Amino acid sequence: MPSAIFGDVMRYDTKRWKEKRKHILKLDGYLCQVSKWYGVRKGATIVHHIYPADEYPEYQFCDWNLISVSDDGHNKLENRTTGELTELGKSLQARTVPGIDWRKKKNEYAI
Repeated sequence: MPSAIFGDVMRYDTKRWKEKRKHILKLDGYLCQVSKWYGVRKGATIVHHIYPADEYPEYQFCDWNLISVSDDGHNKLENRTTGELTELGKSLQARTVPGIDWRKKKNEYAI
């Protein structure tokens, strides 16, 4: 299957990504998973790569590497100017074991 990464840049305009994004949002009930850690129900419109796609292209379409977030939730995980993970984003990444579905172990992912 072709990659959605061209060079070092993830392409979010491909059919494959758009379908994966819809799938992840549906899996997470269209709710921001970061907000849920704080006991808040907020709609999600963004799908974040826990292991950044440009650094880990082999994980770019893995369900376990993707999490539904709101704009605010995304800002808590990633510096939107530099693209670098925040401390919270690094913490989430450290708790996420490649290949293990975190959705089945949600209690381990709460703050």
